[in-house]
Amino acid sequence: MTMVQPPRRFGSTEHLASEAIAAFVDGELRMAAYMRAAQHLSMCPECAAEVEAQQQARHALRSAADHIPRMPSSLRGTLSNIPSHLYDPTPRPQAEEGFAARRWSILRRR
Repeated sequence: MTMVQPPRRFGSTEHLASEAIAAFVDGELRMAAYMRAAQHLSMCPECAAEVEAQQQARHALRSAADHIPRMPSSLRGTLSNIPSHLYDPTPRPQAEEGFAARRWSILRRR
């Protein structure tokens, strides 16, 4: 018979995990967990500073989307007109073999 253990209570001396801080800032905690975290944050300046830093990082990332450099449409058009048949992504084993052969001949001369 398996025993079901009650959920672990959050001790007031423990700090919030980084995942809990991120979930708190993102509003992803359930109400009971949110209330426990909020109570802890009111008593723990270290965790409150972590939440503040996470909120600032979140705000900076969201506002960064407003400052994305835009590519001029003329450049985009020019780039799209480059013929794709000029680019051959297949490796060239002859070049590698040629390098190895030259290297071997240099080593043999020594």
